[in-house]
Amino acid sequence: MDILSDAIGAVTNLFAGLWPQPTENPQLENGKLRPCPGTPNGVCSESTNMIGRIDPLSFTGSADKAWPLLKRIVEENGGVVHKIEKEYLWATFLVPVFGFVDDVEFRLSPEEGVIHVRSSSRLGFSDLGVNRGRVEQLRAAFRDALKA
Repeated sequence: MDILSDAIGAVTNLFAGLWPQPTENPQLENGKLRPCPGTPNGVCSESTNMIGRIDPLSFTGSADKAWPLLKRIVEENGGVVHKIEKEYLWATFLVPVFGFVDDVEFRLSPEEGVIHVRSSSRLGFSDLGVNRGRVEQLRAAFRDALKA
């Protein structure tokens, strides 16, 4: 199975270098996560568009425990963290085989006990639910880690 995983990884990395890089890095806009593009290839917990809306990640207790835990969960699930601040995290994920890069952003809101999330493809029109599925996978891993 390692041979197959290595082969898929090699193809993914090859294709990843073919896609254009963004002209600017993701960041908060007016203290909130950016809205997703008008195409069905992203989700955001701060969206007013019901099609691209997803629930934020919730936690109880200290944000000082939840925030570093989220970073660990992102990395354990294949994300590469590019920027982490007191209440903002930006990571990227590579879509296997095709090498598409998806940006995943988080905004900590300790007073609400939530971490807002935005996951969006850089290219294309539809992601066939990949970003929504990724957020749900991260949510489950985060929830399980909080219980441990």
